[in-house]
Amino acid sequence: MSDDRLTLTERCVLLVLMAEARELTNAELHAIAGLKLDGRYRRNLNDLGLVTSTLVNRAYVHELTDRGAVRCVAELGAQRPDRSGPAGGALYAVLAGLGRYLGDSGHALAELFRPDVAGQVEAAYTHVTRGSGAPVRLAVLRERLDGLPRGDFDRALELLARRDGVHVRSEADQKTLTDADLDAAVVLGGTPRHLLTIEGAR
Repeated sequence: MSDDRLTLTERCVLLVLMAEARELTNAELHAIAGLKLDGRYRRNLNDLGLVTSTLVNRAYVHELTDRGAVRCVAELGAQRPDRSGPAGGALYAVLAGLGRYLGDSGHALAELFRPDVAGQVEAAYTHVTRGSGAPVRLAVLRERLDGLPRGDFDRALELLARRDGVHVRSEADQKTLTDADLDAAVVLGGTPRHLLTIEGAR
């Protein structure tokens, strides 16, 4: 199969990877868009050089390649795939409108999408607390999100702290702080903060 004959599922995987602007596991693909990249779909996108899939702890992690990004740009002017249904029709109408905007403005598609780091931090918090809303040390979250640049994590905490029901607090009993806690702290309002609490997190 050439990359001109991609299935709707394969095209949608490319577009989700583009929009999220980061590596995604199948679990994350499914949570975001109800998709999974496995079997012949994964092999085809890998063989065409559109996506790289790396096995990590028995689960694949997928990332859009430069060639995949070019293919996403081509989708902005593509015809709606046959039998794509109303959701596919709506998607390709939005893509066409996006293509018109980029053509008129001179912007590149890659300029529009950034990773949702705040969403990643919130997801890590929810996983650790199992939805209990308990305070979590920032050191624990940084460890779970190993590989996320420190500055990106700090900016995400600043964004989250502006939301109702989100609290980034200092540890009241400073004697309990470890070196890891001190190193993981984020400074907000001139004060080091060590704990994240999100009310109603699921």
